[in-house]
Amino acid sequence: MAGFSLPAGFRHLPGRFDRAAQERLVTDIRAVVSAAPLYVPRMPRTGKEMSVRMTNCGALGWVTDKERGYRYQATHPETRNRWPAIPPMLLDLWREEAGFDADPQACLVNFYDADAKMGLHQDRDEQEFAAPVVSVSLGDDCLFRIGGRERSDPIRSLPLKSGDVVILGGASRLAFHGVDRIYPGTSTLLKNGGRINLTLRRVTG
Repeated sequence: MAGFSLPAGFRHLPGRFDRAAQERLVTDIRAVVSAAPLYVPRMPRTGKEMSVRMTNCGALGWVTDKERGYRYQATHPETRNRWPAIPPMLLDLWREEAGFDADPQACLVNFYDADAKMGLHQDRDEQEFAAPVVSVSLGDDCLFRIGGRERSDPIRSLPLKSGDVVILGGASRLAFHGVDRIYPGTSTLLKNGGRINLTLRRVTG
């Protein structure tokens, strides 16, 4: 597309996981959700509910609520149990694509129904910005948006399909990004539709 450019260090790997691999990942994520149920996160200060439901796996999980805001912690905010382990397929993905010596400590699991979206934001609650953010799409297509390190930078839009992987590394590590919309019915991977996004992060140095 003429004039379309993406931030340095941003990588899009279309179809990184084939259908069979996607189905295995969904099975793994169902086990995660069984141990650490999806819940509705709330925005800091206002307490407004986010439109996605989320959970985590790994040593740490990203959470947010009205009282304490954005942070990482070792336990589920509702069950108080420790998060389940990151599935081996996702660890293999990180080791093959991230270009970083240490393994991820957190995998955020976001579930988007047909009306859910994610506003433009930076992933900056981590201490380790040298490690990339590695993200996997499963289920219905979405329109992903990415800009630069300033909120006022131009925004580019990129369709993501089930099995796609995106990597925010280098200059794109702190780029503003989000999900503008979901396209219902574009995938048969999830029995009841929707989209799952898995985001692998290294939290500490």
